[in-house]
Amino acid sequence: MTAERVIVADDVRKNYPGGTEGAGLNGFDLEVAAGSVVGLLGPNGAGKTTAVRILSTLLDLDSGRASVAGYDVSRQGQEVRKRIGLVGQYAAVDEILTGRQNLVLFGRLNHLPRKAAQSRADELLERFSLHGAADQAASKYSGGMRRRLDLAASLIVAPALLFVDEPTTGLDPAGRREVWSAVRDLVKSGTTVLLTTQYLEEADQLADRISMLKEGRVVAEGTPDQLKARLGGDWLDLVLADPADVPKVQALVERYADGEVRVEDLTVSVPVRDRTKALVEVATALHDVQIEPEDITLRRPTLDEVFLHLTGSGVAA
Repeated sequence: MTAERVIVADDVRKNYPGGTEGAGLNGFDLEVAAGSVVGLLGPNGAGKTTAVRILSTLLDLDSGRASVAGYDVSRQGQEVRKRIGLVGQYAAVDEILTGRQNLVLFGRLNHLPRKAAQSRADELLERFSLHGAADQAASKYSGGMRRRLDLAASLIVAPALLFVDEPTTGLDPAGRREVWSAVRDLVKSGTTVLLTTQYLEEADQLADRISMLKEGRVVAEGTPDQLKARLGGDWLDLVLADPADVPKVQALVERYADGEVRVEDLTVSVPVRDRTKALVEVATALHDVQIEPEDITLRRPTLDEVFLHLTGSGVAA
């Protein structure tokens, strides 16, 4: 990386006595450049949360080296904590207090004078579009609003680096979009974000680079487009009207496929190299056997397909 590296992890290991094989971290490597969003993505138990806890000094590593903002996480934890913010999987706000009272409280706990804490609270309420609900109890906030308040609380002392562990778990689509917008605004203001997520779409939407974990190790890393390119060319999706046609079409398209043909419900997905030639040939073949698909779509591979290919798991969690 040519940009300043604010996180460096080298062969980090953490094993849990009695844990399942592969749990924890087993040679975890990571580099995060300043001003970027890096997503940690992997199946349940791959080590995402363990990595965040070690990098934020909440958990000791067994071996290896890791530094945050130039400080060793094992030997200089206090210096690391001065420079980071952490948003856990669940909102840490007090639901009895109002949004403004929550932020003032966090400011005071971070040793800000009362007036400075009040001023910072007002600034963050505006920044996260919560000013209209500033004097409502947090218990009346929607899930997305509570997560935005949680993000605001983590920025009371304006850290240069923010750890965000699965920020939209349990939120509805509207709440997820609210949090995505808030994270994008943070990055625009210069904050570096390390994000773990169970949603592949979320990583695709937010991350500049993604590190995919499996059994405590990074098995692939790069931009979303670079990871998708690892699966080769395009995909041809055929949406069928009649379930009886699915096995017929699956067998028919095998000759044009550049890899494994996949079937989900009434959709047959075919990996292809020459997109135009494949589209014409498959459409002609379907016409010859008198099968009329409801839709034919050419597309790039998705992160879901990359994830399944690299980790052997269909679910990120």
